[in-house]
This record gives sequence, structure tokens and C-alpha cells, in this order.
Amino acid sequence: MSSVAASWLRRTPDMGARLGKSQSIVRFPLIERGDKSPPVSTYLPTLKQLQYLVALRDAGHFGRAAEASFVTQSTLSAGIRELETLIGVTLVERTRRVVRFTPLGERIANKARIVLREADELGDMARAAGRPMSGDMRMSVIPTIAPFMLPRILPRLRAEYPELKLYLREEASAAACEALNHGRIDCVLLALPYDCGDVEVAPLFDDRLFLAYPRGEMTPTARGIRPSEIDEARLLMLEDGHCLKDHALAACNRPELRAEATMLGTSLHTIVQMVDNGLGVTMLPEMAIDAGILERTGVVAAPLAADNPSRQIALVWRKASPREKDFRLMAEVLASLRD
Repeated sequence: MSSVAASWLRRTPDMGARLGKSQSIVRFPLIERGDKSPPVSTYLPTLKQLQYLVALRDAGHFGRAAEASFVTQSTLSAGIRELETLIGVTLVERTRRVVRFTPLGERIANKARIVLREADELGDMARAAGRPMSGDMRMSVIPTIAPFMLPRILPRLRAEYPELKLYLREEASAAACEALNHGRIDCVLLALPYDCGDVEVAPLFDDRLFLAYPRGEMTPTARGIRPSEIDEARLLMLEDGHCLKDHALAACNRPELRAEATMLGTSLHTIVQMVDNGLGVTMLPEMAIDAGILERTGVVAAPLAADNPSRQIALVWRKASPREKDFRLMAEVLASLRD
């Protein structure tokens, strides 16, 4: 009997009787003698099932995971149950209040991230072999850059690269770098210094820091305002999670500012409104001032006269990405906006 003809054996009824009540068919794949490769299973998880699993692990909630996956909650739940049935193990313990991954579920979710990232890179390789700056590109931009650069970036990209579909996410540096390292996005537009992991970095330009204050409250010199002139009790800063706060405090080189400054702003626009109402002073990047954040307010700004009064804007992406040429071209476009 050839290996092809005998690729599956049917268990005989009398064998089933000896083993128990089950009369189901059990199939045994045969390997041709001399072939040392293992049989290939046709029952493999789909990428969609792995995407649902990773989304649930990230969100910790079926509803939020479904929203992030752009499907209904029942669709996502069914996909994960199909995956559990396929591999024959429970990956997620479900209760009314919490979603808890089993130890094996944690390991499989981590492996699924790697598989999904590799699958994305297959698509990246194909896109890299075609026209430059075409196809989908997922970019995260931090909140202290997005509202000031994106209005200038997008019209030019649409005009010069009409085949590029740029999907944007606005999120803080920590969340953006985590998404990058997990393969959920392709690149991040952020401010340095910031440790984003093992990434390639394309510096774009320096973004100088300014002190913004109610008109008439301070008298700057020709160089600007020295950090020693800042009243720490009136300094308003973004809340934790925004790297601009760390960049501004580092530029001042006054440790007491970190302890005394009020950290309550959720956006630069909100803080400017508080300054305009006489509640204090704050620090702003030059790009925000150039974009008109102080227009129609009584707030003025002067350069920060410090040794390192700026942050560096950069584009970062994963090392060894097949789309490195695209990202470097994108970096050139972004850098040119400063000229």
C-alpha cells in the first residue's frame, strides 16, 4: 500500500468495542519511510483569532477588546472560544467582573504577538518592494506634537504620496512605545530624550522651550527668562505621563521645581487657558507657539534661557524593519517642515 493511499487508517468496530463505547473514526497520519519531517497539521489558529486573543490580553475586557478590534463583543468572544476549542485548552477564565488569563494563556498570547508581528512584516516586505510611501502606515504621535504638526504634515503627504494610507493614533510616549514594540503600530513621532526600547531613531529638529506667563507678570532679558526667575509655586505643568514635563524640568535644572510645581494639566491648550486666567505660568514648545496656541489670549512667551532649553523631535521605528526606506523618507518630509 502506498503512503498516499494509506495516509489515513480507519479504526475497526471490534477495536472500538474493546476500547469503549465510542465508534468515532480516529485517523492516524502516516509518514513515508525515510521522511523525517513531522506531519503538518491542517488545524492551525488563524491570524484573526490570534489578534482577538492579544486584543483581550491588552484590554483586559471583552468590550474594550472588541472595540479595539472593530468587531462586536460576541464576534470576539466566539473567535477566542474557537481558538480554545482548536488547541484543546482554556486560555481565559471568564467571570462577570474580570477576565483572567491562565498561565498557558499568557504564554500563548505573548507568542501570538510575535506571530502577528512577523505576519505584519510579510506585508511590509511586499510594500517595500513596491512604490515608496504606499499602502498602510500606522503612526503614533504624542499629544504635545500632534495638534501642532499634523495640520502641516497631512496636506503635503496627501499631495505628494496619494497611495499612502496614514493611520494616526495620539497617545503618550509610554503607550506609543509599547504599541511599537508589540507590533501594533509601525512608527512613533515623539520627543527625545525618551527610552523607547530597541528602535531606530531619525532625529528631525530641535524644538525650543518657552516660558508662557500673563502679560506684564515677568520682564525677560534679551536671552529670555532664566530658570532661577521662575516661581515654583506658580508653575503649572502637564500631569505625569507627558514627557514634555520631564524635558522642561530637566532644562531648568532646578530639582525643587519637580516637588513644588502643580501637575494637573491634561493638554497644553488647557494649561494656556489657566495661565490666561492668572493661575500661574507654564512652559511651551516652540512648535505650539508657532501654531498659534497663544492667539486670542493675554498670554505671552519668552525663550527659556538655560543650557539645554529644547527637546529633540524624532521619528522612531523597530530595528530591521523591511520598511526602513519608507520611514527615512517620512523623516525627511517631517524634518523639511521646520525649514
